[in-house]
Amino acid sequence: MGRKFFGTDGIRGTANQYPMTAEMALKIGAAVGRYFRNDGDNQHRVVIGKDTRLSGYMFESALTAGLTSTGMNVFLLGPVPTPAVGLLTKSVRADLGVMISASHNHANDNGIKFFGPDGFKLSDDAELEIEELVMAGVEPAQPQNIGRAKRIDDGRFRYIERVKSALPSALPLRGLKVVIDCANGAAYRAAPEALWELGAEVIPIGTSPNGTNINQNCGSTSTQTASEAVVSHGADVGIALDGDADRVMIIDETGQVADGDQIMALLAKRWSEVGRLRGGALVATVMSNLGLERFMTSNGLKLERTSVGDRYVVERMRNGGFNLGGEQSGHIVMTDYATTGDGLLAGLQFLAAMVETGQPASALTKQFETVPQLLKNVRFGTGQEPLALASVKDAITDAEARLDGKGRLLIRKSGTEPLIRVMAECEDAGLLTDVVDGIVAEVQASV
Repeated sequence: MGRKFFGTDGIRGTANQYPMTAEMALKIGAAVGRYFRNDGDNQHRVVIGKDTRLSGYMFESALTAGLTSTGMNVFLLGPVPTPAVGLLTKSVRADLGVMISASHNHANDNGIKFFGPDGFKLSDDAELEIEELVMAGVEPAQPQNIGRAKRIDDGRFRYIERVKSALPSALPLRGLKVVIDCANGAAYRAAPEALWELGAEVIPIGTSPNGTNINQNCGSTSTQTASEAVVSHGADVGIALDGDADRVMIIDETGQVADGDQIMALLAKRWSEVGRLRGGALVATVMSNLGLERFMTSNGLKLERTSVGDRYVVERMRNGGFNLGGEQSGHIVMTDYATTGDGLLAGLQFLAAMVETGQPASALTKQFETVPQLLKNVRFGTGQEPLALASVKDAITDAEARLDGKGRLLIRKSGTEPLIRVMAECEDAGLLTDVVDGIVAEVQASV
């Protein structure tokens, strides 16, 4: 049975439109509350964090109502990064963690992500069971068993201390001038504070959220503002986070941007050299560049690929005993320190490499030569299934034949937005453009 409203990273959509309505959030809160409080005991607890979207207030209230109606006690963290929710869920012995965020999406979208008591995101099977509870409805708790809700003020500080502790105490960042772009999102306070406390000279941008400007011309998906700030301030490096701070892009001192593949390559090599890379492997998705795979092989290491989505990366890491993984988009997962992607933590690891090697950011962000890669997105309407059409299938088959032995092709429907993503890699730039544009044109003609 397929999932009805869960995607690759929880539930996501336009605020006040199905499934991201207050009514659905209430039902989802009740369903997930019943899923975790199934023994009638009144000691169950849940932590809820959010980013800075205006709709976060609405979903926070609706989820709280649903959860307390089934007897769950709710701890409200306010705006905190997604990895802070994973951390605090386990730290306070909660049964459940909830993050209200649509990550890198624009402000009109929102989403709900769930973490289990171990701090890791819920499995597909658990999400399916919760969907079934939503559809069936749940019986509320008896009046005397209704849960309580209260705000927790120290969540941000506990998270800051955790990410700081991942750096050796003898490794201060004094002397480094760092631009930190918080995307007007969840880390707008935590990230600058952590960097300053570690001794860096901090130039914060994207730290004035107003409910509607999250990810707007800033952050990891719009790095021009951070790049310009690095150059204009003569900074050593820039760290660009996304709206919920589980992604990162690194900007070197010249303003050039390094994606998750380059960051993972750097960390994998360094960890391998000191015997820290468990299993001699890095876990990444099918979207990671072929150049990363070649880099790993040339260093006697393995690249394990998964489906797109950081939780699939984490599942493979846990099953295989690996401790480093992530996505080209900037999710970097280090299970020695965190249960999910953590942009700030990854940024600090990069700064540690700069301090320990004495090399500039530009020397560390170019670990391998990328194979030319082209990605284009096509938006489609509700109820449409472009990839099921014969004309689109024929175009894909033709492209695969043309790329045979020369590159690779990946076509997929986004799990977080109504988009068809068309990606190809090929050393022949002309062929690369031709095959991608051909498929894009066929998809566009069908929508």
